[in-house]
Amino acid sequence: MRQVELDRIPLVESDEVCIEGSSTLMPPERAAELAEMFKALSDPTRVRLLAHIRSSEHGTACACHLPETLGISQPTLSHHLKKLVDAGLIVREQRGRWAHYTAVADALDVARGFLGEPIAASTSCC
Repeated sequence: MRQVELDRIPLVESDEVCIEGSSTLMPPERAAELAEMFKALSDPTRVRLLAHIRSSEHGTACACHLPETLGISQPTLSHHLKKLVDAGLIVREQRGRWAHYTAVADALDVARGFLGEPIAASTSCC
């Protein structure tokens, strides 16, 4: 390999060829699902809420106790719970007058798996 000066910008000549599109791309639908999940987790209140639900004694939390526990109003709680339900991170079950929420283990495993995957080393030059 040799360097050639071109108007003071170093140019490196190489026999390696960059092949565009050689890596495997995630399907757009899958990327949208993951983005929605992580978007739901981009708010500190929702992260605290999910952590509280996951660590609850019976794996479920009643909405009746959550506003006081988190120090937020009922309408704010409803907004955040809806975002987590819509992202598939928790499920809602009506029990009489109150809704109970449970974390979806599979969804959390998907998020954990995605974050835990090593970034593949590129074999191409780019």
